Amino acid sequence: MTPVSPTSSPDFVILRALLEHEGQYVSGNLLGEKLGMSRVSIWHHMEKLRRQGFGFETVRSRGYRLIRRPEGLNAILVAAHLGPRARSCRLTFLGEVDSTNDEAARLLAAGRPAPLTVLARRQTRGRGRLGRAWHSADNGNLYVSFAFRPRLEPGRMQTFTLWMGVNVCELIANFCGATPGLKWPNDLLFDARKAGGMLTEARIDADQIRDLVLGLGLNVNSPAGSWPGDLSRKAISLSEHVGSPLDINRFTAALIGRVLLAYDRFIDGEYRKTFADLWNRYDVLRGRPVTVLEGPQRQTGVALGIDDEGALLLRDERGRSRRFRAGEVTLEKRG
Repeated sequence: MTPVSPTSSPDFVILRALLEHEGQYVSGNLLGEKLGMSRVSIWHHMEKLRRQGFGFETVRSRGYRLIRRPEGLNAILVAAHLGPRARSCRLTFLGEVDSTNDEAARLLAAGRPAPLTVLARRQTRGRGRLGRAWHSADNGNLYVSFAFRPRLEPGRMQTFTLWMGVNVCELIANFCGATPGLKWPNDLLFDARKAGGMLTEARIDADQIRDLVLGLGLNVNSPAGSWPGDLSRKAISLSEHVGSPLDINRFTAALIGRVLLAYDRFIDGEYRKTFADLWNRYDVLRGRPVTVLEGPQRQTGVALGIDDEGALLLRDERGRSRRFRAGEVTLEKRG
């Protein structure tokens, strides 16, 4: 486990200074003054960063210049890209974990301050809704969970996952220049292929939600043809859709900032002003023929969007309006 504490990590301070002066040289003396270290100690930290995949050009009397970054997910680099608000959120980075949601729940149970974020390169027991397994290989994708202590009544949380979904879509659209779609209640799609999914889990004390964990699995840089079995037809990554790899560390930092801001807007109720418009912008079901499976019941009809409580609205074959709080949705083929 690698917890990142930006305020106390020398690696973070060094990397942040180099990123702030990207393309320029930063003197060893300046870095030493920032950290209260000798130039020899600075050099040792630079070597540690080199072992993580960073490259530096060193020129006598001028200092160090950043010339290469790791391509994969890197904890220090993510932290260095975080904005001021997001840096207050404790970041835990893992090479491998059973589930980022489970790890986030364990950290909350152990009394860690919230909000906190758990990132992993690989999950051995990643899962989606209804306990389904989530393919979580170490192939350039993102597995992240956010943990909160909202102290809200459960009824307030009915649209939480949907609100977070539209914010993730907004981030992807702005970062990648490509617009994903949302399939109620928690799937992110490109061209009917799944690029990501969300899973929200809560622990309730009396009439309040004590612990809340939002998990996100997102296919970022996995190459085409890397999916096992039937997933090759059903899954897609952001890089496959846009045609080039993404800077996963910068993207992850932007995602953390966006989710924390969206959480604050949800808690104070500010989200209500824009939620409906954002949902309609990304909703891939509205006006489409769908089948909803709710337990043993199967209902076919045309999706009409969602109501104020986040329930899916459906016009059935007899023209009646139906409402679903939960269920599994399948898009029917047109014509």
